[in-house]
Amino acid sequence: MTDTTPAPRPPREHKIIAGAEPIRLGSMLVTLVEPHRGSEVAYNRWYERDHFYAGCMIGPYQFAGKRFVAPADLKALQDPDPSEITGTPGRGSYVSVYWVLDGYHDTWNRWAVDQVKALHRAGRMFEERDHVHTLLYRFAWEARRDGENGLSAELALDHPSAGMVLVWTDRADGVDAADFEAWQREEHLPGFLAGSPARLIVTADPLPLLVDAPGDVPRTEADDRRQLSLWFLDEDPADAWDTVTAHRAAVEGSGKGRIVAALPFISTVPGTDTYTDQLWADQAPTSPRRPS
Repeated sequence: MTDTTPAPRPPREHKIIAGAEPIRLGSMLVTLVEPHRGSEVAYNRWYERDHFYAGCMIGPYQFAGKRFVAPADLKALQDPDPSEITGTPGRGSYVSVYWVLDGYHDTWNRWAVDQVKALHRAGRMFEERDHVHTLLYRFAWEARRDGENGLSAELALDHPSAGMVLVWTDRADGVDAADFEAWQREEHLPGFLAGSPARLIVTADPLPLLVDAPGDVPRTEADDRRQLSLWFLDEDPADAWDTVTAHRAAVEGSGKGRIVAALPFISTVPGTDTYTDQLWADQAPTSPRRPS
């Protein structure tokens, strides 16, 4: 008779201490990925059914995560395309974003690298995809359209936003980081966000990957002039794109910075293959972009 007793699990290698800290965003993982053509469905199913959880969500001190997708009509809005982020026109179909509790980045990061290495050894990774941009970021500040009672950064990935835009900005040479932040938060954004479809902006600074991170993740040098802002929208990005365009004009017109890339997304629909047939302009979708 075959012994079906499961093998004992190894002891946890990363010490986890349950404290009474406030739930506050400290850092994040942003991973922008392009599945190889012909592998769209297989990639989507692998990521949402296995890797989203096994590679990320079960990690210590990670408290939120969400997947987003850019169908072809949204990719057509990428500004510019190609960009320093995407590298090649039409890239950047899927992005996943994860929040890590403030004060525990190093513990989580060590777990994450070790976990992905274990998944590689177990044959549970997916080869038919390319990392377009995968990097860690430290939360810097947020701007809420609706003030103190508005959507907070900590809740942003659980809120049913109609869309999200990733905006990378480079601060101009000679512009002080504190001055640029003050201009955005105190002068530009309060009036700009009022009445706009942008409910929340979460801004973060790049962090380096660990030196022993898996080799399939391209290394990106952390530039202290560059920031990433995640814009959480009440409208489909296609309907709100004038807001993003106006923001670019304001930033670049100020002489304080330039927009490196603006990439629009909508949420995936977990448990379905929605949008996998809509990633490239030459596809003939079998369903409307907005699922009924």
